[in-house]
Amino acid sequence: MSKARKLLHTRYRLNDLERSVKFYREVLGLEEVRRHRTPRGSELVFLKAPESDELIELCYYPGSGPVQVQPDLTHLAFQVDSLEDFGKQLQQMGISYSDGPHLRPDGSGIAFIDAPEGYEVELIQVAPTGPGY
Repeated sequence: MSKARKLLHTRYRLNDLERSVKFYREVLGLEEVRRHRTPRGSELVFLKAPESDELIELCYYPGSGPVQVQPDLTHLAFQVDSLEDFGKQLQQMGISYSDGPHLRPDGSGIAFIDAPEGYEVELIQVAPTGPGY
């Protein structure tokens, strides 16, 4: 039986490509891997986190109409070393957590920030002694 072998990327369609690329690069520290235009006219930017193989595809395709993200529709989750330190870095950029941080006794925790376009980003601090979430 044939099966899917590997998750390659996740796509998020946007109204303002450059605003989102700037957010993911400057706020989250993702690296832009490649950028191109498809034959149908979509503008695509692929980004990745330093320790991940999976890519995030940001897509601008006005031919599909405006993007309207519903609350709590989807989110991306990234591991950070310290929610406290990451929160301080966010404050220096004029950004604050939209929810959290929520820390557990074992040292793990989660927090959320809002990305442009209404997408949500979850940040996870893994417990020093366990696999985390």
